[in-house]
Amino acid sequence: MQKILSPAICLTLFGLAACDEIAVADDPAALADLRGQKSCLAAVGQQTGAAGVAINTTRPVVELYRYVVNVPGGASWSCITDPSGKAIEIAEQRSG
Repeated sequence: MQKILSPAICLTLFGLAACDEIAVADDPAALADLRGQKSCLAAVGQQTGAAGVAINTTRPVVELYRYVVNVPGGASWSCITDPSGKAIEIAEQRSG
C-alpha cells in the first residue's frame, strides 16, 4: 500500500529546503554557491545512483563554479556549474 504525504508535511519539507536559500538571499554569490552545491549533489547522485553523496570540503578548489563531490564507496566527481548554480558538467575523477 502506497502512503501519500499530507499537504502539511509537504509544505514543511519544502519550507525547510528553502530556509538555507532565504538565509543567503541578499548575497548573490553565496546564493549561487549554495545552488551550485545542491545542483552538483543532485547531478552526481542521479548519475551514480548513490545515496549520501556529499560536497568534499577538504580538497581546495580555487576555480569559480567548481565543486568536488564524494560518492560513498566510490570515486570523487568534479562538477562545473553555470554562474546561476546549475550543474552543466560532471566527470568522475580517476587516479592513475
